[in-house]
Amino acid sequence: MTQPLHLPSGARILIVALRRLGDVLLTTPLIRSVKRAYPNATVDALVFAGTEGVLAGNPDLKSVLTVPARPDLRQTLALLKQIAKRYDLALSTQTGDRPTTLAIIAGRQSAGVVEGEGLAAAAKRFLLSRSCSTDRERHRVHDILQLAELLGIRPVAELVCPSGPLRSGLVPAQSYAVLHAAPMFIYKRWTIDGWRKLSAALRERGLPVVVTGAASDRSYLDEVWPAGDHDGVMGRDMGRDMGRDVVRLDGRLDWPELAAAIGGARVYIGPDTAITHLAAASGAPTVALYGPTDPRLWGPWPRGGLDHAWAPAGTIQRRGNVWLVQNPLLCLPCQQEGCDRRLDSRSQCLDGLTAAQVLSAVDEALAMRQAA
Repeated sequence: MTQPLHLPSGARILIVALRRLGDVLLTTPLIRSVKRAYPNATVDALVFAGTEGVLAGNPDLKSVLTVPARPDLRQTLALLKQIAKRYDLALSTQTGDRPTTLAIIAGRQSAGVVEGEGLAAAAKRFLLSRSCSTDRERHRVHDILQLAELLGIRPVAELVCPSGPLRSGLVPAQSYAVLHAAPMFIYKRWTIDGWRKLSAALRERGLPVVVTGAASDRSYLDEVWPAGDHDGVMGRDMGRDMGRDVVRLDGRLDWPELAAAIGGARVYIGPDTAITHLAAASGAPTVALYGPTDPRLWGPWPRGGLDHAWAPAGTIQRRGNVWLVQNPLLCLPCQQEGCDRRLDSRSQCLDGLTAAQVLSAVDEALAMRQAA
Protein backbone atom coordinates (compact mmCIF):
# COMPACT_ATOMS: atom_id res chain seq x y z
CA MET A 1 0.00 0.00 0.00
CA THR A 2 1.09 3.59 -0.64
CA GLN A 3 2.67 5.44 2.26
CA PRO A 4 -0.22 7.00 4.26
CA LEU A 5 -0.71 10.71 3.73
CA HIS A 6 -0.02 12.70 6.90
CA LEU A 7 -2.63 15.29 7.81
CA PRO A 8 -2.80 17.56 10.87
CA SER A 9 -5.24 16.82 13.66
CA GLY A 10 -8.61 18.34 12.84
CA ALA A 11 -7.77 18.51 9.14
CA ARG A 12 -10.28 19.84 6.62
CA ILE A 13 -10.88 17.59 3.61
CA LEU A 14 -12.89 18.32 0.46
CA ILE A 15 -14.18 15.65 -1.94
CA VAL A 16 -15.19 16.93 -5.37
CA ALA A 17 -17.88 14.92 -7.22
CA LEU A 18 -19.37 16.97 -10.04
CA ARG A 19 -21.56 14.37 -11.72
CA ARG A 20 -25.13 13.08 -11.71
CA LEU A 21 -27.07 11.75 -8.73
CA GLY A 22 -26.06 8.12 -9.07
CA ASP A 23 -22.40 9.04 -9.43
CA VAL A 24 -22.55 11.12 -6.25
CA LEU A 25 -24.09 8.20 -4.36
CA LEU A 26 -21.31 5.93 -5.65
CA THR A 27 -18.80 8.38 -4.16
CA THR A 28 -20.01 7.72 -0.60
CA PRO A 29 -17.67 4.71 -0.08
CA LEU A 30 -14.71 7.05 -0.63
CA ILE A 31 -16.21 9.59 1.77
CA ARG A 32 -16.64 6.86 4.39
CA SER A 33 -13.10 5.58 3.79
CA VAL A 34 -11.66 9.05 4.37
CA LYS A 35 -13.72 9.67 7.50
CA ARG A 36 -12.77 6.29 8.97
CA ALA A 37 -9.08 6.94 8.30
CA TYR A 38 -9.18 10.51 9.66
CA PRO A 39 -11.94 10.45 12.31
CA ASN A 40 -11.05 13.89 13.68
CA ALA A 41 -11.12 15.52 10.26
CA THR A 42 -13.92 17.68 8.90
CA VAL A 43 -15.03 16.25 5.55
CA ASP A 44 -17.00 18.33 3.04
CA ALA A 45 -18.30 17.47 -0.42
CA LEU A 46 -18.60 19.69 -3.47
CA VAL A 47 -21.34 18.61 -5.89
CA PHE A 48 -23.61 20.02 -8.58
CA ALA A 49 -26.67 21.88 -7.33
CA GLY A 50 -29.60 19.48 -7.46
CA THR A 51 -27.57 16.42 -6.46
CA GLU A 52 -26.89 17.33 -2.85
CA GLY A 53 -30.05 15.58 -1.62
CA VAL A 54 -28.50 12.15 -2.09
CA LEU A 55 -25.97 13.13 0.62
CA ALA A 56 -28.62 14.36 3.09
CA GLY A 57 -28.01 13.07 6.60
CA ASN A 58 -24.68 11.49 5.64
CA PRO A 59 -22.91 11.09 9.00
CA ASP A 60 -19.46 11.25 7.42
CA LEU A 61 -19.93 14.79 6.08
CA LYS A 62 -19.82 18.11 7.86
CA SER A 63 -21.29 20.09 4.96
CA VAL A 64 -22.14 19.86 1.28
CA LEU A 65 -21.14 22.70 -1.04
CA THR A 66 -22.92 23.13 -4.35
CA VAL A 67 -22.12 24.76 -7.67
CA PRO A 68 -24.37 25.11 -10.72
CA ALA A 69 -23.58 22.74 -13.58
CA ARG A 70 -23.03 25.81 -15.77
CA PRO A 71 -21.98 28.62 -13.41
CA ASP A 72 -21.57 32.18 -14.59
CA LEU A 73 -18.45 34.19 -13.84
CA ARG A 74 -19.81 35.59 -10.58
CA GLN A 75 -20.73 32.15 -9.28
CA THR A 76 -17.35 30.75 -10.28
CA LEU A 77 -15.44 33.51 -8.51
CA ALA A 78 -17.60 33.14 -5.40
CA LEU A 79 -16.83 29.42 -5.27
CA LEU A 80 -13.11 29.95 -5.73
CA LYS A 81 -13.10 32.51 -2.91
CA GLN A 82 -14.97 30.05 -0.70
CA ILE A 83 -12.63 27.09 -1.21
CA ALA A 84 -9.20 28.41 -2.24
CA LYS A 85 -6.59 26.74 0.00
CA ARG A 86 -9.19 26.33 2.74
CA TYR A 87 -8.59 22.58 2.90
CA ASP A 88 -5.65 20.50 4.02
CA LEU A 89 -6.58 17.90 1.38
CA ALA A 90 -8.86 18.01 -1.65
CA LEU A 91 -9.77 14.99 -3.75
CA SER A 92 -11.12 14.96 -7.30
CA THR A 93 -13.11 11.81 -8.11
CA GLN A 94 -13.13 12.63 -11.84
CA THR A 95 -10.61 13.08 -14.62
CA GLY A 96 -12.17 16.25 -16.03
CA ASP A 97 -10.46 19.63 -16.07
CA ARG A 98 -12.96 21.40 -13.80
CA PRO A 99 -13.04 18.95 -10.84
CA THR A 100 -9.28 18.47 -10.98
CA THR A 101 -8.63 22.22 -11.08
CA LEU A 102 -11.00 22.83 -8.16
CA ALA A 103 -9.23 20.18 -6.09
CA ILE A 104 -5.82 21.73 -6.84
CA ILE A 105 -7.12 25.19 -5.92
CA ALA A 106 -8.94 24.05 -2.77
CA GLY A 107 -6.30 21.86 -1.15
CA ARG A 108 -2.89 22.48 0.30
CA GLN A 109 -2.45 18.88 -0.80
CA SER A 110 -4.54 17.33 -3.55
CA ALA A 111 -5.15 13.96 -5.14
CA GLY A 112 -7.14 12.83 -8.14
CA VAL A 113 -7.65 10.40 -10.97
CA VAL A 114 -6.14 11.16 -14.37
CA GLU A 115 -6.84 9.68 -17.79
CA GLY A 116 -4.60 9.51 -20.82
CA GLU A 117 -1.01 10.38 -21.57
CA GLY A 118 -1.24 13.73 -23.34
CA LEU A 119 -0.09 17.18 -22.27
CA ALA A 120 -3.22 17.90 -20.21
CA ALA A 121 -2.86 14.61 -18.32
CA ALA A 122 0.81 15.32 -17.67
CA ALA A 123 -0.06 18.78 -16.30
CA LYS A 124 -2.63 17.31 -13.94
CA ARG A 125 -0.17 14.73 -12.64
CA PHE A 126 2.39 17.48 -12.06
CA LEU A 127 -0.01 19.79 -10.21
CA LEU A 128 -1.72 17.15 -8.07
CA SER A 129 0.15 16.04 -4.97
CA ARG A 130 -0.81 12.44 -5.74
CA SER A 131 -2.53 10.93 -8.77
CA CYS A 132 -3.57 7.60 -10.22
CA SER A 133 -4.92 6.48 -13.58
CA THR A 134 -8.64 5.87 -13.92
CA ASP A 135 -9.61 2.32 -14.80
CA ARG A 136 -12.57 2.21 -17.19
CA GLU A 137 -12.71 -1.58 -16.95
CA ARG A 138 -13.56 -1.66 -13.24
CA HIS A 139 -16.81 -0.96 -11.43
CA ARG A 140 -17.16 2.75 -10.71
CA VAL A 141 -17.02 2.16 -6.94
CA HIS A 142 -13.68 0.35 -7.26
CA ASP A 143 -12.40 3.05 -9.60
CA ILE A 144 -13.20 5.81 -7.11
CA LEU A 145 -11.77 3.80 -4.21
CA GLN A 146 -8.39 3.89 -5.94
CA LEU A 147 -8.12 7.29 -4.28
CA ALA A 148 -8.27 5.66 -0.85
CA GLU A 149 -5.41 3.37 -1.85
CA LEU A 150 -3.58 6.39 -3.24
CA LEU A 151 -3.81 8.04 0.18
CA GLY A 152 -2.56 4.87 1.86
CA ILE A 153 -5.82 4.29 3.75
CA ARG A 154 -8.11 1.28 3.92
CA PRO A 155 -10.94 1.41 1.36
CA VAL A 156 -14.43 0.90 2.76
CA ALA A 157 -16.64 -0.38 -0.05
CA GLU A 158 -19.92 0.64 1.60
CA LEU A 159 -22.52 2.92 0.04
CA VAL A 160 -24.16 5.33 2.49
CA CYS A 161 -27.83 6.16 1.94
CA PRO A 162 -29.41 9.52 2.77
CA SER A 163 -31.01 9.26 6.18
CA GLY A 164 -33.95 10.89 7.87
CA PRO A 165 -37.52 10.18 9.01
CA LEU A 166 -40.42 9.20 6.77
CA ARG A 167 -43.63 11.11 7.42
CA SER A 168 -46.33 8.87 8.81
CA GLY A 169 -49.13 7.69 6.57
CA LEU A 170 -47.29 7.98 3.27
CA VAL A 171 -46.81 4.26 2.67
CA PRO A 172 -49.21 1.40 3.39
CA ALA A 173 -49.14 -0.09 6.87
CA GLN A 174 -48.96 -3.62 5.43
CA SER A 175 -46.17 -5.06 3.26
CA TYR A 176 -45.77 -3.22 -0.06
CA ALA A 177 -43.67 -3.11 -3.21
CA VAL A 178 -41.95 -0.02 -4.60
CA LEU A 179 -41.86 0.55 -8.36
CA HIS A 180 -39.71 3.25 -9.92
CA ALA A 181 -40.67 3.28 -13.59
CA ALA A 182 -39.18 6.54 -14.84
CA PRO A 183 -35.40 6.83 -15.30
CA MET A 184 -33.91 10.17 -16.29
CA PHE A 185 -33.39 9.07 -19.90
CA ILE A 186 -35.92 7.40 -22.18
CA TYR A 187 -33.45 4.85 -23.53
CA LYS A 188 -33.35 3.24 -20.06
CA ARG A 189 -37.14 2.78 -19.83
CA TRP A 190 -38.93 -0.53 -19.68
CA THR A 191 -42.34 -0.83 -21.41
CA ILE A 192 -45.61 0.60 -20.13
CA ASP A 193 -47.25 -2.78 -20.71
CA GLY A 194 -44.52 -4.45 -18.66
CA TRP A 195 -45.05 -2.15 -15.70
CA ARG A 196 -48.82 -2.66 -15.83
CA LYS A 197 -48.51 -6.45 -15.90
CA LEU A 198 -45.99 -6.38 -13.07
CA SER A 199 -48.25 -4.13 -11.00
CA ALA A 200 -51.18 -6.50 -11.51
CA ALA A 201 -49.05 -9.51 -10.55
CA LEU A 202 -47.93 -7.80 -7.35
CA ARG A 203 -51.56 -7.12 -6.46
CA GLU A 204 -52.31 -10.80 -6.96
CA ARG A 205 -49.56 -11.52 -4.43
CA GLY A 206 -51.25 -9.25 -1.91
CA LEU A 207 -48.82 -6.35 -2.25
CA PRO A 208 -50.00 -2.79 -2.81
CA VAL A 209 -47.67 -0.82 -5.06
CA VAL A 210 -45.93 2.41 -4.08
CA VAL A 211 -44.84 4.39 -7.15
CA THR A 212 -41.89 6.75 -6.77
CA GLY A 213 -40.53 9.36 -9.15
CA ALA A 214 -39.81 13.04 -9.59
CA ALA A 215 -42.54 15.62 -10.15
CA SER A 216 -41.28 15.86 -13.73
CA ASP A 217 -42.11 12.17 -14.23
CA ARG A 218 -45.83 12.58 -13.62
CA SER A 219 -46.89 12.79 -17.25
CA TYR A 220 -45.18 9.47 -18.05
CA LEU A 221 -46.41 7.82 -14.85
CA ASP A 222 -49.96 8.94 -15.67
CA GLU A 223 -49.60 6.89 -18.87
CA VAL A 224 -48.53 3.84 -16.90
CA TRP A 225 -51.14 4.20 -14.16
CA PRO A 226 -53.95 6.45 -15.42
CA ALA A 227 -55.96 7.99 -12.61
CA GLY A 228 -59.16 6.08 -11.98
CA ASP A 229 -58.19 2.94 -13.91
CA HIS A 230 -58.38 -0.62 -12.57
CA ASP A 231 -55.11 -0.15 -10.69
CA GLY A 232 -56.92 2.14 -8.27
CA VAL A 233 -54.37 4.96 -8.39
CA MET A 234 -54.39 7.27 -5.43
CA GLY A 235 -55.00 10.82 -6.61
CA ARG A 236 -52.39 13.53 -6.40
CA ASP A 237 -54.26 15.09 -3.49
CA MET A 238 -52.78 12.18 -1.49
CA GLY A 239 -56.10 10.97 -0.14
CA ARG A 240 -55.74 8.78 2.88
CA ASP A 241 -57.29 5.62 1.40
CA MET A 242 -54.33 3.32 1.91
CA GLY A 243 -56.47 0.35 0.96
CA ARG A 244 -56.03 1.19 -2.70
CA ASP A 245 -53.68 -0.84 -4.84
CA VAL A 246 -51.33 1.86 -6.12
CA VAL A 247 -50.00 4.75 -4.06
CA ARG A 248 -48.51 7.54 -6.15
CA LEU A 249 -45.67 9.31 -4.34
CA ASP A 250 -43.98 10.88 -7.37
CA GLY A 251 -42.73 14.35 -6.44
CA ARG A 252 -43.74 13.83 -2.79
CA LEU A 253 -40.59 12.48 -1.15
CA ASP A 254 -37.24 14.01 -0.33
CA TRP A 255 -34.17 11.80 -0.53
CA PRO A 256 -34.17 10.60 3.10
CA GLU A 257 -37.88 9.76 2.86
CA LEU A 258 -37.28 7.95 -0.42
CA ALA A 259 -34.52 5.86 1.15
CA ALA A 260 -36.77 5.03 4.12
CA ALA A 261 -39.75 4.11 1.93
CA ILE A 262 -37.63 1.81 -0.24
CA GLY A 263 -35.80 0.33 2.74
CA GLY A 264 -39.12 -0.73 4.26
CA ALA A 265 -40.44 -2.40 1.11
CA ARG A 266 -40.84 -6.14 0.56
CA VAL A 267 -39.31 -5.61 -2.86
CA TYR A 268 -38.15 -2.76 -5.11
CA ILE A 269 -38.18 -2.89 -8.93
CA GLY A 270 -36.61 -0.23 -11.12
CA PRO A 271 -34.42 0.46 -14.16
CA ASP A 272 -30.83 1.65 -14.38
CA THR A 273 -31.15 4.82 -12.31
CA ALA A 274 -29.84 6.46 -9.15
CA ILE A 275 -32.93 5.25 -7.28
CA THR A 276 -32.05 1.63 -8.06
CA HIS A 277 -28.53 2.19 -6.72
CA LEU A 278 -30.16 3.65 -3.61
CA ALA A 279 -32.44 0.62 -3.26
CA ALA A 280 -29.52 -1.78 -3.51
CA ALA A 281 -27.57 0.15 -0.89
CA SER A 282 -30.59 0.28 1.46
CA GLY A 283 -30.64 -3.51 1.74
CA ALA A 284 -34.11 -3.87 0.22
CA PRO A 285 -34.54 -6.85 -2.12
CA THR A 286 -33.86 -5.04 -5.39
CA VAL A 287 -34.76 -6.10 -8.93
CA ALA A 288 -32.79 -3.98 -11.42
CA LEU A 289 -33.86 -3.88 -15.07
CA TYR A 290 -30.78 -3.22 -17.20
CA GLY A 291 -30.52 -2.49 -20.90
CA PRO A 292 -27.58 -0.90 -22.74
CA THR A 293 -25.55 -0.13 -19.59
CA ASP A 294 -22.65 -2.44 -18.74
CA PRO A 295 -23.27 -3.80 -15.22
CA ARG A 296 -19.59 -4.63 -14.81
CA LEU A 297 -19.03 -0.87 -14.59
CA TRP A 298 -22.35 0.52 -13.37
CA GLY A 299 -24.28 -2.39 -11.84
CA PRO A 300 -26.07 -1.91 -8.50
CA TRP A 301 -23.84 -2.19 -5.45
CA PRO A 302 -25.49 -4.55 -2.93
CA ARG A 303 -25.58 -3.78 0.75
CA GLY A 304 -22.42 -5.24 2.22
CA GLY A 305 -20.51 -4.94 -1.05
CA LEU A 306 -20.15 -6.75 -4.35
CA ASP A 307 -18.63 -10.17 -3.62
CA HIS A 308 -17.88 -10.83 -7.29
CA ALA A 309 -18.32 -8.75 -10.41
CA TRP A 310 -21.51 -8.70 -12.47
CA ALA A 311 -21.32 -10.57 -15.76
CA PRO A 312 -21.77 -8.33 -18.82
CA ALA A 313 -25.01 -10.07 -19.80
CA GLY A 314 -27.35 -12.73 -18.52
CA THR A 315 -31.01 -13.49 -17.91
CA ILE A 316 -31.13 -13.11 -14.12
CA GLN A 317 -28.03 -12.57 -11.99
CA ARG A 318 -27.98 -12.29 -8.23
CA ARG A 319 -25.48 -10.58 -5.96
CA GLY A 320 -26.50 -10.20 -2.32
CA ASN A 321 -29.84 -8.41 -2.11
CA VAL A 322 -29.86 -7.50 -5.83
CA TRP A 323 -31.30 -9.37 -8.82
CA LEU A 324 -30.15 -7.93 -12.14
CA VAL A 325 -32.47 -8.73 -15.05
CA GLN A 326 -31.50 -8.39 -18.72
CA ASN A 327 -32.72 -9.45 -22.13
CA PRO A 328 -29.35 -10.79 -23.30
CA LEU A 329 -29.28 -9.87 -26.98
CA LEU A 330 -26.00 -10.35 -28.81
CA CYS A 331 -25.36 -6.59 -28.73
CA LEU A 332 -25.71 -6.37 -24.94
CA PRO A 333 -24.24 -4.42 -23.24
CA CYS A 334 -23.60 -1.87 -25.97
CA GLN A 335 -22.92 1.07 -23.61
CA GLN A 336 -24.75 3.27 -26.12
CA GLU A 337 -27.68 5.64 -25.66
CA GLY A 338 -30.17 3.14 -27.01
CA CYS A 339 -30.55 1.71 -30.48
CA ASP A 340 -30.79 5.17 -32.06
CA ARG A 341 -27.81 6.55 -30.11
CA ARG A 342 -29.67 9.39 -28.44
CA LEU A 343 -31.17 10.01 -25.00
CA ASP A 344 -34.76 9.67 -26.21
CA SER A 345 -34.04 6.46 -28.11
CA ARG A 346 -35.77 3.11 -27.85
CA SER A 347 -33.74 0.15 -26.57
CA GLN A 348 -34.69 -3.18 -28.10
CA CYS A 349 -33.15 -5.07 -25.17
CA LEU A 350 -35.63 -3.41 -22.80
CA ASP A 351 -38.56 -3.41 -25.22
CA GLY A 352 -38.20 -7.19 -25.52
CA LEU A 353 -37.82 -7.86 -21.80
CA THR A 354 -40.89 -9.81 -20.70
CA ALA A 355 -42.95 -9.28 -17.58
CA ALA A 356 -42.70 -13.03 -16.91
CA GLN A 357 -38.89 -12.85 -16.70
CA VAL A 358 -39.02 -9.83 -14.40
CA LEU A 359 -41.64 -11.50 -12.24
CA SER A 360 -39.44 -14.58 -11.87
CA ALA A 361 -36.75 -12.41 -10.31
CA VAL A 362 -39.35 -10.60 -8.18
CA ASP A 363 -40.60 -13.90 -6.76
CA GLU A 364 -37.04 -14.86 -5.82
CA ALA A 365 -36.59 -11.50 -4.11
CA LEU A 366 -39.90 -11.84 -2.24
CA ALA A 367 -38.85 -15.26 -1.00
CA MET A 368 -35.61 -13.75 0.36
CA ARG A 369 -37.49 -11.05 2.32
CA GLN A 370 -39.93 -13.62 3.68
CA ALA A 371 -37.11 -15.89 4.78
CA ALA A 372 -35.37 -13.01 6.50
